[in-house]
Order: sequence, then C-alpha cells, then structure tokens
Amino acid sequence: MVYLAEASNGLWIALAVGAGALIGAAALLIGSKLRATTALSQAKRIIADAKEEADRTRRAADISSKEEFLKRRDEFETEANAQRTELRELEKRVAKREDGLEHKVDLLTKKENYIETLERNLALKRKEISEEQAQLEVLMEQEKATLQKVAGLSRDEAQQMLLRKLETELQKESAEMVSRYVNEAKENAERQARKILGIAIQRYAADHCTESVVAAVELPSDDMKGRIIGREGRNIRAFEKATGLDVVVDDTPGVVVISGFDGVRREMARRAMEKLVRDGRIHPARIEEVVEQTKKEMEQVILETGKQAAFDVGLHNLHPMEIECLGRLKYRTSYGQNQLQHSIEVAHLAGTMAAELGLDIQLAKRCGLLHDIGKSVDQEIEGSHPQIGADMARKCGESPEVVEAIAGHHDDQEAANIYCVLVSAADAISAARPGARRETLEKYVKRLERLEEIAGAFPGVEVAYAIRAGREVRVIVGAERVDDKIAAKMCRDIAKEIETEMTYPGEVKVTLIRESRFVEVAH
Repeated sequence: MVYLAEASNGLWIALAVGAGALIGAAALLIGSKLRATTALSQAKRIIADAKEEADRTRRAADISSKEEFLKRRDEFETEANAQRTELRELEKRVAKREDGLEHKVDLLTKKENYIETLERNLALKRKEISEEQAQLEVLMEQEKATLQKVAGLSRDEAQQMLLRKLETELQKESAEMVSRYVNEAKENAERQARKILGIAIQRYAADHCTESVVAAVELPSDDMKGRIIGREGRNIRAFEKATGLDVVVDDTPGVVVISGFDGVRREMARRAMEKLVRDGRIHPARIEEVVEQTKKEMEQVILETGKQAAFDVGLHNLHPMEIECLGRLKYRTSYGQNQLQHSIEVAHLAGTMAAELGLDIQLAKRCGLLHDIGKSVDQEIEGSHPQIGADMARKCGESPEVVEAIAGHHDDQEAANIYCVLVSAADAISAARPGARRETLEKYVKRLERLEEIAGAFPGVEVAYAIRAGREVRVIVGAERVDDKIAAKMCRDIAKEIETEMTYPGEVKVTLIRESRFVEVAH
C-alpha cells in the first residue's frame, strides 16, 4: 500500500510536472507570437515612416535642385548679357577705329598727293634757280672784270685791301677794349691793394716794432763813426750794399744802429760790424771780405742753433732743411716773441698734453717744434706760413700727421687728427700767456679791463668777462630786455666797437649768452 501510495504520489508529481511544462510551453508560444506580431507592426510602421521621410527628402531635393537650376540659369543669363554688352561696345569701338583709320588713310593719300605736287614744284624751282645762278655767275664775272678794270686792282689785291681795313678796325676796337679793361683792373687793383695794405699795417703795427728790426753796435769811441762812414761815405755805402741793410749813424754817443726786417741779415751785419770795429781796418775791400766770412759763420751758427733746439726737445732725426729752418727762427720774432723759443715751448706743451692723453709723445713734440718752420722763409715764398711749412715738411718726408698739424695749427682747415688740436692749443697757450708777446702785466690787465668795459657799456648787458688771456669776451645779457634778434646785432656791434677802440695781436672772439631762468620756491 505504501508502495502504491508512493507510486501514486510520483505519478501525480509527474503529471503535475508535465502539465506545468505544457503550460509553460504554451505560454512561451503565445509570448513569441505576441512579440512577433508587435515586431511586425513596428517594422511596418518604420517602413511607412521611412517611405514618408524618403518622399519628403525627394521633394526637398527636387525643390533645391530646381532652385539651384534657376539660380545658375539667372547667373548664366546675367553673365551672357554682360558679355553681349561688352561685345557690342567692342564692336562699336572697332567700327569707330575703322572709321578713324579710313579717315587717316584719306588724309595720308591727300598728303602724298600734296607732297608729290611740292616735289614737282621744287624740281622746277631748282631748275629755275640753277639757271639763275648760272646767269648770276656770268654777271658776277662780268662785274668783277668791270670793277677790276675800273679800280685797276686784281681780286687778290682787293682782298688784301679789305683785310687791312678790317685789321685796322679790329685793332682800334681791341685797343679800346684793352684800355677799358686796364682801367677797371687798375681800379680793382688799387682797391685790393688798399685792403691788403690795411691788413698788413694792422698785423704789424705794434709798439715793439722798432726794437725788433734794429740792432745796436757799441763803439769804443765816437771817432770810429767817421771811419765807419769813410771818405765821402764810401765805407758805409759798401757795408750797406754787402749786407742789404741800412746803417744809421746819428748823434747817439758810442752807438751805431743797423736797421732791417730780415733777422738773419741783421745778426750777420751786427757780427760783421763788431769784427770791423775790433779790427780797426775799415775800407770797402775789407768790408766785403768780413761780410762774406761772417755769412759762412752765420750758416754754421744757424745749423748749430737748430741742432741744439732739436736736442733740447729730444728729437734726433730731423732733416737738414728742417734744422736750418729752426736755426733761422732764432732771428725771427712775432709780436716781440722769439719764434724759436715759442716753437720749443709749443713742443713741450704738446708733448705734455699727449702724455696725459696716452698719445705718441715724440710725434706730438715733432708737430709742435716744426709747426712754425714756414715763418723762416715766408718772406721769400708766397703764401701763408702754415701752408709753406706743410709743403716743406712734406718735401722732407714727414708723416701725414706732422704735415696736417703744421697746416691746420691756425684752424685754417678742419682738424684731420688729434695732433692738430694739440698743436693749436699749445700754440694759443704759448702766445697768449701774459708777457709772452711784449706786453707788460699792467698793460695786459688794462687791456682785459678795457675789453670788459666796452662790452658792459651796451644796454641790456648784465655782466662781461674777458677770458683766454683776452682772446675771448663772454657777455651775458638779460633775457627780458634783449631778444634773439637784438642779441645777434649786439654781438656784432660789440665786436665792431672792440676793433675800433683797441689795438691787440691776433683776434678777439665775442660770445654773447642769452638765457631765461625760472625760479620758484616751495614752502
């Protein structure tokens, strides 16, 4: 029973399981069918939507393509119209040009016809002219023959007569022209000569002029004056002829004066006169002998003097011509200042400044020592002493720095190197220091005071200073009382007043300063 009950229970369980399986399978089948139905309806709906979207897209594409076609067609028609318009314009211009060319062709044809007519007429004229020329030549020959027969002159003789007449007239006209130009040249020459003489007098009019151009020779007694003069003055004339200088014998006791502008000649004459006085034999032959002997001695003295100057400065390789020129500078003065001593001083000053600047000291000294060698021969050679000295230095093989320093030490040209500036500054220092050029300290101070007084006398001047040893005047004016235009005129007036009222060596530079100052105080 138990077994049957258990079997029955298992059967029921199996049946229940099978029923459940059948029910599950039926449920799955129904679900799948439902899903299939749903998917089919969705697919249909999607297809319908896709068809609608495709129709819309096709319609939109048709519309856009139609619009693009219309747009392109409008653009093409516009461009075609423009091209047609341009072609019509071109056709008009071509037609106009063709009309112009046809007109030009007609004109050219007319001109060619006219030219041909002119050529025919010219040919006829030439023929007529040739015939007339032939007739004229015949007539001229007849006239010439008649004239020669009447005048009794041949053709060559008549030509010569005509040329002589023309020559006479030309000589007369040329003489008148030459006379006119000569008169103009004389007027200009006189004017220029007065100007040059004025400048020369201004440059050489100094108080020490007498002292620098004479040399005094002491005599043992006044009886020697008669022996120097000689019988009827033959001794003194022989001495003056041999030396080229003047001998002045006046009432001054125990002195004979030798006068001349050449320092070397003056020194040579002084030495010769002293020899004659010591010797006591004074006659023309002895005078010529002593003068000639003294000339040779002077040449040696000049060379020794030049060598000593070079030794003092420390230069040992100078050209013989330069040594001779330096020796001659001992007997040349400028405003009373000995030129050899001035050159040595300039050399030392230039060397000192070159040492301070780290430059070539020997080159600076060389430039300073040789800067005035042109003055040794400026009485014999035309030109300014800087240019003469530069030419001499160039001939002696000096370096370009030395040549340029000599040529530009008076600022006649732009400074080419630093040594030009050094020499110019040293030259100004040596020449401008008090007492260098025959001017006592009292006169020097008075000249400075006078410069300041002249400048300070002008209205509007606040203060005036004389600087650079009287070579420059600095004038300060009030900005509220003097404007720029008045200041420029005042500067010129001060310079003119100084030129008129004072005598001084070289030149005086006037510098007028006008400035505005504004001052405020912060409390």
